[in-house]
Amino acid sequence: MICRGLRLELVAGLGIALAMPALAVYAESARALATQTTLSAETRDRAGRTQATVAVTVTGEDGQPASGAVTVSDHGRQVAGAVLNAEGHARLVLALAAGDHRLRAVYAGDATHLGSASEPAGLQGQATTTPDFQIGVSPAAISLTAGQTGTLTASVTPENSSALTAPMFVTLSCSGLPDQSACVFTPENVEIQPNAASAINSSLVIETQAASTASAAHSSSNSVAWALLLPGALGLGGLAWGARRRAWLNRLALVALVGLVATLGATACAPRYNYYNHGPPTNPATPAGTYTVLVTAQSSNGVTATTHSTTLALTVK
Repeated sequence: MICRGLRLELVAGLGIALAMPALAVYAESARALATQTTLSAETRDRAGRTQATVAVTVTGEDGQPASGAVTVSDHGRQVAGAVLNAEGHARLVLALAAGDHRLRAVYAGDATHLGSASEPAGLQGQATTTPDFQIGVSPAAISLTAGQTGTLTASVTPENSSALTAPMFVTLSCSGLPDQSACVFTPENVEIQPNAASAINSSLVIETQAASTASAAHSSSNSVAWALLLPGALGLGGLAWGARRRAWLNRLALVALVGLVATLGATACAPRYNYYNHGPPTNPATPAGTYTVLVTAQSSNGVTATTHSTTLALTVK
């Protein structure tokens, strides 16, 4: 018994020893890679406002580019989001209000990469002399399963509103959504009053669609249709045979043939027939993937239009 127990222990130990290298390889492959996120920004004057072009790069510790979404925050508040391209780069354009700004990029990570954040970059925005506004979305990245809806907040912040002589109306819209999805703003139009200082918020709801299947066909209607059409077809055959002898039967056969064709057109080829026998068409799901959605705010005084935009990252699972 002692020898038998010793042999069992030796076999078990040998099995564990042989399994350890395979487990180590699996653990190494399953370990998410650390990443490094960098941010660089360039500013320029555009119509009396400061515009910043922000470049973000995310690289894994293996030197390969990462994938997924990044967000850019200003003093800790998210202001924009974007999707990394195949090279692990993202480019964002931001309008900077007057004053100091501290931009930082945050990478959320993906199935094989850990998240990371860049060092802050300090920028300076110049003051504008005309009434203007900024547009922002929070959060700047959202992940949904097909069929879900997500709610974000779009904020319109006035700039130099003391120069307004009348309210400024701003219309919100979005573009760049995947197929089978939509965005809804509530309200879609916001109003900036003279001397207003605080941001005006609008609720942004992003809707996605889940796949649906067609209902079962109603097979009973097929038997009813054949029960009506088959005797009629046989009768027409008899009329056609008798039409060779009598002219009036020839005309009657022609009328009956037209009626049969009309009946067939009103059944098998009709949309109602297809609906009852094949069910409603299937609705495809919103395609999975990561998308950069453009959120735009536009205002016009009847002569010139002012347009500003920001971006957010949408992930559909």
